[in-house]
Amino acid sequence: MRCVTALAFVALTLVLVPAPAGAGTTRPPLGLAVTPARVALAGTGRATVRVTNPGVRAVVVDVARAGFSLDLRGRPHVVARAGVRSARPWLTVRPGRFVLPAGATKWLTVASRLPRRVEPGDHDALVLLTTRPWRSAGVAVRMRIGVVVVVRAPGRIVRSVAIRGLRIRRARRARTLELVLANRGNVTETIHAARVRLVLVCKGARSSVRAETRELRPRTNGVVQLPYRGRLVGWVTARVRLTLEPGRPVLSRTFRVKL
Repeated sequence: MRCVTALAFVALTLVLVPAPAGAGTTRPPLGLAVTPARVALAGTGRATVRVTNPGVRAVVVDVARAGFSLDLRGRPHVVARAGVRSARPWLTVRPGRFVLPAGATKWLTVASRLPRRVEPGDHDALVLLTTRPWRSAGVAVRMRIGVVVVVRAPGRIVRSVAIRGLRIRRARRARTLELVLANRGNVTETIHAARVRLVLVCKGARSSVRAETRELRPRTNGVVQLPYRGRLVGWVTARVRLTLEPGRPVLSRTFRVKL
């Protein structure tokens, strides 16, 4: 098994830079801005969400609850059926429908009410806001935005993350190292890019790879992606070090992978 250093190719890329603010900017015909994008509730509680229409036309906004999931690489998906750790049945959102004039702002109230028996830890759901035109005879253009709501039920909190493996994913000439993690605890874990260190070693050559930040929902597996743009090719030693919050053990593993 051996590794080599590939030749580097330099390409010129044309980047279009947007015009500065105020330089002929116009308001979009249809728009919806929601803050915050994530709401955290401790047990039974409530929070407010700000909804603004930055467009030039009034819109009708329909509000609904939904379950959601993250795929292995962290991409969110709306799911029709509520899972075991879904907080959707506990949520109420008011108002459920409203007209939002151009430039106007509306406040939503998101409330949670826990059942008598509930497993401790994080439970999540989506608040979906879907727009439709108000009194428009033209083509109907819809926009849908999801606000993540995490409800933490009281009780014993378990934090446990494990490194399960490292693999290579190839797409044309691009190479991405995928660090497979398991969240065995009952709360959502945020894996910050700065806390993941991956060093590739081959015959004295060393190359560091930067990770992408992602979240791991309770009791799920997920992949942290580390795009590799270096020159190493062939079998290399990959040393992984994952530093979580202060006071928690540092996780480290060594793998042999073929780039």
